[in-house]
Formats: sequence, C-alpha cells, structure tokens
Amino acid sequence: MKFILGKKLNMTQIWEGDKVIPVNPVAAGPCYVTQIKTDKQDGYFALQLGFDTKKAKNINKPQRLHLAKSGHDNLKYLKELRLEAPIEAKLGDTVTVATFAKGDLVDATGTSKGKGFQGVVKRWGFHGFRKTHGNKDQERHSGSVGPKGPAHVFKGTKMGGQMGNEQVTTTNLEIADIDIANNIIYVKGALPGAVNSLVILKGKGELKFSVPEEVKEEVAPVVEETPVEVKAEETPVEAKEEAPVVEEAKTEEATPTEEVKEEVKE
Repeated sequence: MKFILGKKLNMTQIWEGDKVIPVNPVAAGPCYVTQIKTDKQDGYFALQLGFDTKKAKNINKPQRLHLAKSGHDNLKYLKELRLEAPIEAKLGDTVTVATFAKGDLVDATGTSKGKGFQGVVKRWGFHGFRKTHGNKDQERHSGSVGPKGPAHVFKGTKMGGQMGNEQVTTTNLEIADIDIANNIIYVKGALPGAVNSLVILKGKGELKFSVPEEVKEEVAPVVEETPVEVKAEETPVEAKEEAPVVEEAKTEEATPTEEVKEEVKE
C-alpha cells in the first residue's frame, strides 16, 4: 500500500483532447517518516508521516524531541498509517508525489465541512409532515422516535444534531494527472473537506522513498567544478617556466662578448 498526506485546493478542470475533466488538486508532500512501528515492539506495522510546517514555538517540547529524531522538528500534521507487511524505511525518508502515477485509483480521507446543529429534514432528508388540515408548527418535526413497548429510544435513531465535521472516505477516485515539479496531484472528482484541509490519499502499490542524502549528492558535483581555479594556478607556473628560458638566452649571448673583449686585450 502507498499513501501520502496533502492539502485540498480549489477545484478546477483539465482538458484531454476535446474532453474536459473536473479535478480536485491536492498539494501533496513532501512527507517525512517520523516513526516506524514494528510487530515486535508495537504489535503491528505502521509508519508515522509528518506533513507541512508551523512555528516551533507552537509545538510542545516532547513533540519537538520526538520529531528531532527524523531531522524535522517543526512539522504541523502527524498521521499514523497501517501497513500489511514490514517495509524498509528509515527515519527522515521522504515520500513525494512520484510514488503515484497517472491512472492510479486512490481512496481519499478527510474531514467533512461542519454544518452546525441541523434538524432531521436537512440532516437525514426526512419528508416532513403535511402543511394543511390543522397542523401547526410540525412541518419539520421528526415525529415518533420509537414504539411504546420498550419505552426508550433505540441507539442510532435518526434525530436532529451536529451535522458534518466528521471523517469521510471517498473510494475509487482516479488520478487524472501529476505535477511532480510543484508536488500536486490532480484527482478526478470532488474530495471531502474544506479548502486547505488535510487529505490522506491511499492506493495499491509499492511505497517509494527518496532519501534526503540523495539531494546532497546531487549538489556535490556543483561544488567539484573547480577547473577554473586550477587553470588560474597553472598560468603563472607556465610564465615562470618561460622566464628562465629568456635568462639562458641572455647568458649565452653574454659569453661570446666576453671572449671578444679578451682577444682585444691580447
């Protein structure tokens, strides 16, 4: 199983030939592995991922010490995701949108929009009572909530109450496109939750990691580009080698003049 954390963005549309596809962009990752749970220590396999950042002053000290083990002590969201089998991972490994591909089917989990306290008509779609023939102030009432025999209301009876603001999972959503450069996954259709809310995308397949050390290795060749300095050092050396050649020429020319002077004296 592969998964990633992200933020829901405003819905938009993309074109594939002559067809327009409604999509919901998700600013996903990079996510960092902050904890690894195993069967021996914890009784199950799981990975804890961290996503997004916030000010360090808003994170308590125990949590900062916990996050410091992965090298990222200012993560905003932490989510634990179960695994069916152990996986080779290390603290600090990075999960990016590259672990998904166009055409993958994913399940999106988020927190639905809160609607406040609502009645049974809006919350559950009740039909309501008739509006004529002597009825008064009963159009949107729930009516009877149970039989007389048990003399109590059964658990789970549909009644008025808090609507929304609960975990919702939408299954079998298709990935329409992936923007690796900007870490955006375009999911076909709508996702649960409000804009900028946390969304978890899960799909079938192998979870891929990109180790932060690879980024350092990519920067290393740029530092090794020092042939210009070597050439600058070689130029004065060549000048020094040419200098003594000129001096030797002068000395060779000086020797015959001295012999001529000696002959004149004789």
